[in-house]
Amino acid sequence: MGVVILLVMAAGVGLMLTRRLPTAFALVLLAVVVALLAGAPLTGKNSVLDTVLQEGAPTLAATMVAIVLGSWLGRLLDETGVAGTLVRKIVEFGGDRPTVVALGVLGVSALVGTVTGSAPAAMLAGIIGIPAMIAVGVPKVTAAGTVLMGIAVGVPFELPVWQFFSTALELPVPTVRGFMVKLFPFALVAALAFVLVETRRRGTEHAWSLTSMDKARRTELGDAPWYALLAPAVPLVLALGFELAIIPSLLAGVLYTLVTTTRPGEMNKRLLRTLYGGFEVAAPPIALFIAIGVLLAAVKLPGSVDALEPLVKAVSPHQPVLFVAVFTLLVPLCLYRGPLNVFGLGAGIAGVLIATGIYPAAVVLGMATSYNQVFGVADPTSTQTVWSAQYAGVTPQQVMARTLPYVWAVALGGLCVTAALYL
Repeated sequence: MGVVILLVMAAGVGLMLTRRLPTAFALVLLAVVVALLAGAPLTGKNSVLDTVLQEGAPTLAATMVAIVLGSWLGRLLDETGVAGTLVRKIVEFGGDRPTVVALGVLGVSALVGTVTGSAPAAMLAGIIGIPAMIAVGVPKVTAAGTVLMGIAVGVPFELPVWQFFSTALELPVPTVRGFMVKLFPFALVAALAFVLVETRRRGTEHAWSLTSMDKARRTELGDAPWYALLAPAVPLVLALGFELAIIPSLLAGVLYTLVTTTRPGEMNKRLLRTLYGGFEVAAPPIALFIAIGVLLAAVKLPGSVDALEPLVKAVSPHQPVLFVAVFTLLVPLCLYRGPLNVFGLGAGIAGVLIATGIYPAAVVLGMATSYNQVFGVADPTSTQTVWSAQYAGVTPQQVMARTLPYVWAVALGGLCVTAALYL
């Protein structure tokens, strides 16, 4: 039966790759089929309806709340002009020096990446940052890749991501935070190397004028006060420096942004407007997290564990060097919504590895977060990659080809740390 379940999972990957079903729908369908194959009854204990669907759907509720708050803060940073001001100041400081401008946009992208992920993060940093880089001669593919590499630098400190891995892998937040801090240097070095190497190796290509767009955005939003520019760092400082819980830290960031940018008489309207806008941004990932919770419940059923344990154990290396070598070679399987993409079928595989006792949860954390660094930058199906590439006037596949070697190195670093600490 384990072989049949794996074949069904492979069919689920096919449905997602060919886009015959949206990822969230495919994961729920896959979860129901896996539960039925594992011998789960329709109702009662360890059942399809009560355990997989009813209990599984809200499993990642805390993550969903964090996603809403992060999206809310992202909308505030956009509407109040904080994100745009940060990028414009960097562009003004960089002048006509392509590498300096690219490094500045990289820094802003990293800061935005700590607040929110996916396309909203790319848009916050890229709407002004991408044309600014192209205007001073940064090649289009490099400009799109710079924004994505910058967001990846911020991802280890993205609080909703901490909450997701904490809940999904049943690990305390300090454990997740500790590994993310260790993963951060690899992401930072890779991002800096990408900018320094690619801007110099590819030369300059002047292809886009920023002037009209910059003036339009400046007229619309104006410059935010200097003290408001600290807003993206507020949640991170509270969560990392003072070890405050994730949701209160995000709420503090929302309130700080509001107070430092909005007149008292306008606060109520702005709060509601940006909150509703945040829900619109958060809707797709929330649907995905509901589906992931359902899939996790299915693969943790006793029947699923008994069926899959012998197969998964036979192909899972435990010797540290072999572990690093095998899972580094498997990095491409997290692309194109592949089986190691943690925001897809990879969540189910992670659940299997933990439920069967093949790897400790901390090892699975190291694997999943390392692969996530690749997916968030180089996957041509991820929304931030698609948006950044199209906005720069190139294809997502071109961005993947240019960025993949750098993020592959990040994954290697994360897997080495995982093996050294937990195996």
